Formats: sequence, C-alpha cells, structure tokens
Amino acid sequence: MNFFIIGDVHGCFYTLEEILKQWNTENEHLIFVGDLIDRGNYSAKVVKKCMQLQQAYPNCSIIKGNHEYEFIEHYDNGPNLNWIQQGGDQTLEDFNTNHLDHQEIQNWFVGLPLKFETENIMITHAGITETEAPYEEDSEDSVLWNRKGLKNIHKLQIHGHTPLKQEKPLFDPKSNSVNIDTGAVYGYGLTGLKISEEAVIIDIITAPTDARDIRK
Repeated sequence: MNFFIIGDVHGCFYTLEEILKQWNTENEHLIFVGDLIDRGNYSAKVVKKCMQLQQAYPNCSIIKGNHEYEFIEHYDNGPNLNWIQQGGDQTLEDFNTNHLDHQEIQNWFVGLPLKFETENIMITHAGITETEAPYEEDSEDSVLWNRKGLKNIHKLQIHGHTPLKQEKPLFDPKSNSVNIDTGAVYGYGLTGLKISEEAVIIDIITAPTDARDIRK
C-alpha cells in the first residue's frame, strides 16, 4: 500500500476537505504529520474530521504535533500562556462553540503516536536531529519541537513543523528528508505527498488555501 502524507493543517478545515478528495481510500495509507489545531479558523471541525477518519479507516494514522502537546499541557497543568499566544484562546473558544468535550480531545491527543515508521520511511512532526532522546516530548530537540538540521537515518524522513511559506515541499538530500509544511494557514496551500512503500515519491499535491480558513 502506498502512503498519502498530509502536512500541518492548523485549523484549515475547508482546505483539508479539498485535499482529501485526492486520497485513494483503498490503496493509500493516509498519514497526518500533526498540528491539526490553532491559528486557522476551524480547529474543532478539523479535529472532529480527523477523529472520524481514524475511526472509519484502519489505514489512517495521525501523528502528534507540538500544538496537540501544548493543548495537553494546558489541560493538565493549568494555563499554558505560550500556547494561548499561538492561537490557543481561539481554539478553546472554537471547541466550546462546537461543544467538543475537552477531556475527550485531551485523551485522544495523549494517545497519538510520535512517529510512523516502516523499513524505508520515518514520519514525525518535526524530524529527527542529532539527539540522544528524540522522543522526549518536552525536549527542544525532540520530534515535536526540533528546528535544527536533520540527521540522515538511512530512511526517507518526512516531517512538517517548520512552515516553508512556499507552495511546494522542500527536499534536503543531505539528510534525505522532506519538509511538507508549506504553510497552509499562511496562504501557501496544504501539501500532501504520495510515496510508495519503497520511499519513491509518486506525486506532490498542494491544495490552495481556502480563504474561509484564514483569520482576517
């Protein structure tokens, strides 16, 4: 089965709906690299959609991003001001308006994995750099937060997290990695990467950002 990997959605529900039209549900494993929420207008709709997809399709995987982690921290440990300043206040308001159960969302976010890995492919939110503990969630070098250059792990790494603010993904031959966060919430479109089990890129699809998704 091939893979269809979608970059950071950040509340861009209508853009997400458009790119999902390109998913072959029978022959492709759908994977999200995390950061479903914040900044865009429809975090609640995106979360509900992704939860429904995961329940309906065994070939749908969703990886935890740092924004999901920050929601967990806010819920568990009191006000997370860093998250609030990154759009968390609007996300909470949107969740409340749409009657989302915060505990249910928190439980779901906690259960999201930090990676999807095969013999030839490694998919995380921010990529693996030179660190002894890539899966320590509160580490700045972890696969949730890393902004440093990635190391070559002899697999194709696919990640998001650092918005490129351009309409196509960026391949780094040195680390054999692809950043697919083209910056949907900044108006540069939501990118999906289709690859084979052998890590051969089949197609690159970028859905233009729907104007309804972006705060004026």
